[in-house]
Amino acid sequence: MDSGLAALLGAAVGSATTLGAAIVNGRVQARSQHAQWSRQHRRDAYAGYLGALHDRDIAMDAVLDALRADAPDLPDLDEKTGRFVTLAREVHRAAEIVILEGPAPLAEAAERVTHASGDLARVMRRMAEDARAGDTTRKAEDTALAAERQRVLYRAVKDFRLAARGAIGRTD
Repeated sequence: MDSGLAALLGAAVGSATTLGAAIVNGRVQARSQHAQWSRQHRRDAYAGYLGALHDRDIAMDAVLDALRADAPDLPDLDEKTGRFVTLAREVHRAAEIVILEGPAPLAEAAERVTHASGDLARVMRRMAEDARAGDTTRKAEDTALAAERQRVLYRAVKDFRLAARGAIGRTD
C-alpha cells in the first residue's frame, strides 16, 4: 500500500473517530444541560411556592391575631381577611406549577399542605363569622383548634420543604 494512501486512510479514520466522539460528547453535554435546566426550573417553582406560603402565612397570622382580640375590630378583620384570601390564591397558583413540574411525591406533599391550609381556613372562617355575629361561645375552643391546625400546617410545609430538597438533589 502506498504511504500516501495509508496516510489518507489514517486521516479519514481519525477524522471519523473525532467526529463520532464530538457527537457523543455533544449529546451528553446537551442531556446534562437539560437536566440542570430542569433542576433549576423545579427549584424556582418550589421556591416560588414556599415564598407564596410564607406571605400567606404572615397574613393568616394577622387574621388569627385579630380574631383573638376580645372584641375584634370588624373593618380591620375584613381588610386582613381580604389580604389573606388574595395571598391564598397566589399559593394555589404556585401549587399548580409545583404539581405540574414536580415528581409525584412532591405533588402529594403540596396537596397535604393544601389540605392542612383548608382545615385551618375553615376554623378561621367560623371564627370570623362568630366575631361578626358577636357570638363568643366557641371562641376558646376555636382558638385552641386553630392553634392545633396551624401546627399541622407548619409540619406539612416543613415536610414539603424536605421533599423539595430531595427532588432537586439536596440531601445535606
